[in-house]
Amino acid sequence: MAMDQKQRDARRHDKAARMQEEDLRVKVRPGTKQALTELMQWAGIEEQGEALTLMIHRLHELGPDRALPLLEVPRHKYVPTRSVAQAFERKSLLMIQQDAGEEIVAPP
Repeated sequence: MAMDQKQRDARRHDKAARMQEEDLRVKVRPGTKQALTELMQWAGIEEQGEALTLMIHRLHELGPDRALPLLEVPRHKYVPTRSVAQAFERKSLLMIQQDAGEEIVAPP
């Protein structure tokens, strides 16, 4: 006799508990989804969970010295153009001239 839906759910939950499985939910933006899709295509992987699990294990195998650089968050660096830097300097000097802050009076 075939199992009904409740029996299948109970069996699945029991197996998940035995295997100490835990759901991890990740929200991603389109660029991240596209990158994952391409990685899966390159490796011939059809399930996202399998791809993520493999990536985590392979990254961990690299050890901290080789894995940590891959986990660094890229930071954007702003380098102002020459004209912007000059305008900033002019405005800064103007503000200092208008209010130099506390005046220091040297003792006699």
